[in-house]
Amino acid sequence: MIFSASADTASMQHSSLIFEPLVHWLFPHMSDVQVADIHHYFRKSAHMGEYGVLALLLWIAIRRTRDKVQGRWLWSDACLSLILVFLYAGSDEFHQTFIPNRTGQFSDVLVDTAGGAVGLAFLWLAGKVFRRW
Repeated sequence: MIFSASADTASMQHSSLIFEPLVHWLFPHMSDVQVADIHHYFRKSAHMGEYGVLALLLWIAIRRTRDKVQGRWLWSDACLSLILVFLYAGSDEFHQTFIPNRTGQFSDVLVDTAGGAVGLAFLWLAGKVFRRW
């Protein structure tokens, strides 16, 4: 799903045709620059969310391929998951260099990897909170 979202149809130029008029309709007094900024941050947040989910799915897959005691957090699993997120984000950005209206940027790889780290941090925190109950 992430790879297909790298297509031209999911570019900022295309999403702005829907997102920016909607924001203008909801907030008619907002300037074009503010709307464009909101659109930019919304897209980056979506990147972080999708890569956070990817990190969680990778973590689950890694856990299930090893013979481990259930419920025990291993940093090696989280690190491997995050490395795989970083590599996938890099390959996705490389893919975008071949797509019209898309650019591959290393800063996006960092945003995506940060999203993976946030997802894993929420998982670790949830494990700490729910273990006490």
